[in-house]
Amino acid sequence: MNAIMRRALTGAMAISLAAPLAACGNDHQDTGAGKDSIGLLLPESKAARYEKFDRRIISSRIASLCLECKVDYHNAEQQVDAQKSQFEALVKKGVKVIILDPVDAQAAKSWVDSAAKKGVKVVAYDRLAEGDVAAYVSYDNEKIGRLQGKGILAALGSQAATSDVVMMNGSPTDPNAPSYKKGAHEVLDGKVRKVVFEKDIPDWSAAAAKKEMGDFIDAHGPEGFDAVYSANDGMASGIAAALKSAGIKNVPVGGQDAELPALQRLVAGTQSFTIYKEVRPEAETAAEIAFRLLRGKSIKPLTSATADNKSKSGIPAQLFKAQIVTPKNMKDTVVRDGAVRIDLLCAGLAAECKSLDLE
Repeated sequence: MNAIMRRALTGAMAISLAAPLAACGNDHQDTGAGKDSIGLLLPESKAARYEKFDRRIISSRIASLCLECKVDYHNAEQQVDAQKSQFEALVKKGVKVIILDPVDAQAAKSWVDSAAKKGVKVVAYDRLAEGDVAAYVSYDNEKIGRLQGKGILAALGSQAATSDVVMMNGSPTDPNAPSYKKGAHEVLDGKVRKVVFEKDIPDWSAAAAKKEMGDFIDAHGPEGFDAVYSANDGMASGIAAALKSAGIKNVPVGGQDAELPALQRLVAGTQSFTIYKEVRPEAETAAEIAFRLLRGKSIKPLTSATADNKSKSGIPAQLFKAQIVTPKNMKDTVVRDGAVRIDLLCAGLAAECKSLDLE
């Protein structure tokens, strides 16, 4: 399910992530089918970004481009069958453009192909769906994995070459997860002593990651590893809880998504880094591509790269850059861009924030 990407990026969009936009009404916005409707299907709501940022930014951008356009939004809550029903209902309504962040990229192939034959354009968002998609908007996911690997090495410092690492990888149904894993291995292999345990975690489950970490500690003891790679911040929360339960401190843990609880763990010292992906440029680009496809306009100015899935090559794509966030650069990244408010970040962590000049 790994997408092979040929990047031809000419420059990332330098749009900073502002404070969350106002809520956009009910979950399922009133829409009419046809030429003025755009479908938006997101995979789940456990990750805070989807409801707080992606949905709102995409809806707001489409509204600014097209006063008469309507967004028909649904969230699958990690259920493949639910997303299939949502997708097919949009097609039945006559919606001609759908922004799709698939729960299971492979499972989506049959729906996407069937819709394409009816003239429906699918914009794969954040995760590359299989099938005849019209465009893809995401991040350079192998590079994100390399950043995560570099974060682990930096946290281990001079001890890296003699350190053993546990790897908790992303969901096997997410096409981005193998890219993160591949990128991380490219950096870690040969630079740490050994990856002593590795597991793909279904549905990015924090509870499953906590259990796997706890089981490993029970089997190998607190001295059986020196750092933990976590593919995202949600799983890192479970890993951190397992370490705390076992009384283990000062073990580097890395994540991804720059969620508020993870940023608070950075301040508290129980997580070493996260990966910050500005949602606004990704979401706004997807919205504009969808609008252009709806109106039959060229998307070439917005797609400076290409991507391949298993069934189609040369998919027009835009792939954005991400960056590591550590306690030392939080002020100049997520705080500066308004991705997190200092009062929320520092709630219950006043002394720690003061030491990091986060006041």
